[in-house]
Amino acid sequence: MVAAAMALRRGPCHRMLRLAGARGGLPWPGLGGGRAAAAGWGRPGPGGEVQYCAELVRKRDYEGFLCSLLLPAECRISAFALRAFNVELAQIKDSITQKTTGLMRMQFWREAVEDIYCDNPPHQPVATELWRAVKRHNLTKMWFMKIIDEREKNLDDRAYCNIQELEMYAENTQSALLYLTLEMLGVRDIHADHAASHIGKAQGIVTCLRATPYHCTRQKVFLPMDICMLHGVSQEDFIRGKQEKNARSFSKKVPVKAYPAFFCTVALDDYLYNMRKVDFNIFHPSLQKKSTLLPLHLYIRSWKKTY
Repeated sequence: MVAAAMALRRGPCHRMLRLAGARGGLPWPGLGGGRAAAAGWGRPGPGGEVQYCAELVRKRDYEGFLCSLLLPAECRISAFALRAFNVELAQIKDSITQKTTGLMRMQFWREAVEDIYCDNPPHQPVATELWRAVKRHNLTKMWFMKIIDEREKNLDDRAYCNIQELEMYAENTQSALLYLTLEMLGVRDIHADHAASHIGKAQGIVTCLRATPYHCTRQKVFLPMDICMLHGVSQEDFIRGKQEKNARSFSKKVPVKAYPAFFCTVALDDYLYNMRKVDFNIFHPSLQKKSTLLPLHLYIRSWKKTY
């Protein structure tokens, strides 16, 4: 049992953390009938869409909520809408018992995005606020569709075949969110996009690790099979409890205006640092707690104008 525990700590988790650190440049230190019913939402009172989105993000994506608060005032409301959209999609997988239901909800959002770009958003709070964000910032439709398509493919309960498959999922979800955030900030820059790609992949890897204890309680493991096999660790071991460039190397070329989009690296730093402190034991109780110092760390990084 001791050997199995050491394999878990020094094996795939350790390797994935190194990959995440490389990706993000981390120094080791998400009522009615018809389509609305398919989406599964409760409609707020008149003019309450902003509050609805902000509260949804605060409850389901606290780190994203804090990062959104640090964006320029003209972008915050749009950021809440964007992250609320991501939360709506992310929670579909865990809220369904049949894939068919999940496909219906994904189709609702696919049609909602199409209607948003036709200036005819459905009467759903997140969709309404997302439509306003698209109008304000001329956001690219392609990124929304990539997020929906990738989330839909992920409805299948299976592990990633390899780390590349996980990175592709992260690129089309986490990185796509960052591309849209850059657009909200008025940043269209190849160096910022390059950094967003790496940071999004790092976030995807870390998110996969952080969710492992929860998934194990449901008898599921989604860690890349190639890494697990490389270290001789099976999915049963987890259930029982038992390469690229540094993204910060682009910081000299990335416009300072883009930095607020990348404050999510603060939370990644915090998790990776704490992971090391507990010897890469992803089941350690301390890793399941919110960081009380995260708001302070975010503020300091914002004040220093760095990421």
